Amino acid sequence: MEPVEEPRLYSGRYQVTHLIARGGMAIVFRAQDTLLNRPVALKTLYPELSGDPQFVEGFRREAQAAANLSHPNIVPVFDWGEDNGTYFIVMELIDGTSLADMLRGGRTLTASHSASLAAQVAAALGYAHRNGVVHRDVKPGNILIASDGQVKVTDFGIAQAMSVEDQLAEQGSVMGTATYFSPEQAEGAPVDGRSDVYSLGVVLYEMLAGRPPFIGDSPVAVSTQHVHGTVAPPTEFNAAIPPDLQAIVMEALAKSPAQRYQSAEDLRSDLMRFSEGQPVRAAHRDVAFFGADATRAVTTVQSGERTQAVPIMTGPRTDIRRRRGAGNAGIIALIILLLLVGGGLAYFFSQKSTAATVSMPNVVGRSMTTAEATLVSQGIVIQHVVSIHSPTVKVGDVISTDPAAKAILKKGQRVTLTVSLGAQAAIVTIPKVVGLSLQGAESELKSANYLLNPNAQFVTTAPAGVTTPNYVFKQSPLPGVKGHRGDTVTIYLLSPNAQFSVPSLVNDSVSQASGILGQYGLTPGSTTSACSNTVAIGLVMGTSPGAGTLVNSGDQVNMVTSSGYCKVQVASYIGETQGQATNQLTSAGLQVNVAPADPSTCTPSQVNTVQQQSAKVGSFVLYKSTVTLTVCEASTAQSTTTTTTAPSTTTTS
Repeated sequence: MEPVEEPRLYSGRYQVTHLIARGGMAIVFRAQDTLLNRPVALKTLYPELSGDPQFVEGFRREAQAAANLSHPNIVPVFDWGEDNGTYFIVMELIDGTSLADMLRGGRTLTASHSASLAAQVAAALGYAHRNGVVHRDVKPGNILIASDGQVKVTDFGIAQAMSVEDQLAEQGSVMGTATYFSPEQAEGAPVDGRSDVYSLGVVLYEMLAGRPPFIGDSPVAVSTQHVHGTVAPPTEFNAAIPPDLQAIVMEALAKSPAQRYQSAEDLRSDLMRFSEGQPVRAAHRDVAFFGADATRAVTTVQSGERTQAVPIMTGPRTDIRRRRGAGNAGIIALIILLLLVGGGLAYFFSQKSTAATVSMPNVVGRSMTTAEATLVSQGIVIQHVVSIHSPTVKVGDVISTDPAAKAILKKGQRVTLTVSLGAQAAIVTIPKVVGLSLQGAESELKSANYLLNPNAQFVTTAPAGVTTPNYVFKQSPLPGVKGHRGDTVTIYLLSPNAQFSVPSLVNDSVSQASGILGQYGLTPGSTTSACSNTVAIGLVMGTSPGAGTLVNSGDQVNMVTSSGYCKVQVASYIGETQGQATNQLTSAGLQVNVAPADPSTCTPSQVNTVQQQSAKVGSFVLYKSTVTLTVCEASTAQSTTTTTTAPSTTTTS
């Protein structure tokens, strides 16, 4: 890993620190989850692809597919989202290496080691298939080996639910990594779990032979061979491969899905039988060694490893079963020829091996990977790997060798390694440490009764109800769950410098609000009053600092309570129409009452207008008060231009 030049904070939480790898569609960084104070892996889609709905959809599918899968051999997804146009996924950070790095430079793994790794991958795929997800991009780069030897399958970048029929690639192309394509995937045909079985067969072939079965000068050339080509048994590249394991590889690589293992679980079962020294099912079947369903080697050209869109292959399939009869004689002749050639090669190498000897290197205490590389460099073949528990030797390190170090061996001689599984852990019941101090929780978990490994995570923003720093408020696994000695128990505590978010206290009484502030580690401050048109008299209408503001433990929060409705200044509505005046009063929060004016006092031009109002112009009335408007609804006044009357005399006393 290399440090990034400009660390970036995603979603205000994930601080990128180091570059881990670059893939076909995305970049993977090491980042720090500042909320939970833990390292994570953060994968970001390339900026130039973020504007492409097709790639964004693929990225979304990866997050959803992986987030719904919970299995010991699958890298868990914690979070995903978008930040300033960059799409990202947050995953568990695996402390280890990828299978691609282990196989770099044509290196091979022992039969037992290969079978063990492949069985764990098959377990992960079987679980995904049972949950309706096909990986579609199984390759060494997507298989991670943790420091404890556990396999983790990652990168469901083009994983797709089995029930979904839409394609993520452009019309006429298919997404994936050509070297590990299944024939049906290369043709753009529908895929299911058996397609992943084929891809895992390619990976297993590469672990044993030091190269994949098909290589070419372009992805198209490799895809063509997956559909139409054949490959020789991997023993042509590594004669030490046991026949039973070769049979497993060849059944997984059958061109026709119907001739392969019908599930990843079936493949895993045969790999486990091989590891336990039992007969395997594949050895007793007519699988893909001969005929149209066979495979053969091609010219050695470096192949690519990136996930990409590859044109769909067309043309006749080669998965038609061979015909009986006339072809049998040719097949028998081919078998005899292979036996003769194999015998001659075996004699040649056995004679050559007697020409040199080597001193057995001391690999005790080294990791299995280092020991294997050391022995292979000396021309020594590992025949068996025995795994046992050891209280003193780290998991994956060599305990002893047979023959021992410094023994004189012939080149090509086979040896046995004994490798540590670590101390055999006893089953324990996870204790409850919530409510204990950090020191108390660690002491309890590490005690002789449990011998567990505490992992303290400090939270810098206090959850509701958590007020005391350095005391456990949550743990994982939960109390009462069965675990093993040596397991990690994550405990969550409030950091001493944590901040608290001011809660919303609107519509609470002062006593209720004071109690809530205490639960958040805050202190009630002064109380003042102000009018409110929405909060009842005496209840809290606001705080200072406001709700959601981050403050320190013990800080005072002042409250403002409602003194009742606010007052509204009355405007002049005389001369306005009834509708205009009503709208203005309603908008001001006042209620309207309409009273008719005496028609004799109204002129025709005043009809439907306000003549009087009950509240004086410029006065203040309470919110929701009623204002009466006197409106001319009709007029009985006579026009002086059309009527002449005689003068009258009025007598008053």
